Amino acid sequence: MNAAGDVMVEALRTALENQPLTTGKVRLAWSRAVGGAIARLTTVTLKTDRTVAVTAPDSRWARELGQSRPLIIRRMNDILGTGVVKRLEIGSTPGPGERRSRS
Repeated sequence: MNAAGDVMVEALRTALENQPLTTGKVRLAWSRAVGGAIARLTTVTLKTDRTVAVTAPDSRWARELGQSRPLIIRRMNDILGTGVVKRLEIGSTPGPGERRSRS
């Protein structure tokens, strides 16, 4: 990440650090971690055990996100605080002839 990006992440973390952990806060971190285009295509919710549940538009998107899981968790924790996101659970909305997947 470049210096401007580092400054933005630090400013965002500082602004959010004293706010309660909410789904809205997690969605903001998700959007910053994966980019606006992917954030618009996915649904993100926060579970009580600090698992972030993501629903992708289909199994291909879920598979691609799954391959980036460690990077996404690190980026989200850069914004939310170390260890806030413990797990990223990725599933997909089933398409025609496809079963819902969760990983």
